[in-house]
Amino acid sequence: MEKRNLPNGTAVLILGILSIVTCCCYGFIGLTLGIIAVVLANKDLKMYQESPELYLNYKNLNIGRILGIIGIVLSALTMLAFVYLYSLGPERLLEFQKNLEAKAKYQQEQSQ
Repeated sequence: MEKRNLPNGTAVLILGILSIVTCCCYGFIGLTLGIIAVVLANKDLKMYQESPELYLNYKNLNIGRILGIIGIVLSALTMLAFVYLYSLGPERLLEFQKNLEAKAKYQQEQSQ
């Protein structure tokens, strides 16, 4: 029997890459794409495990699944960071920003 590609192997790889690229968009986009990548990868992984001799692009599927998991983690961390910063309130956020600017200015002065 002729070997063929897994149905969602390339899609999982693309979704995994996009989940990492878009993890900084408030976390929602990257989280959604990562979850879709992992779900599609698990579906195709079951097909591959039933008959591995029939399929070619298992490596793409596995890499896409790993990238999807990384994208989920990064997106979750981004969402937590945004929730934390939002919970500070506008006054404390401005204070936080001023402290960062002061530290950056101090480091620039030290490097010169």
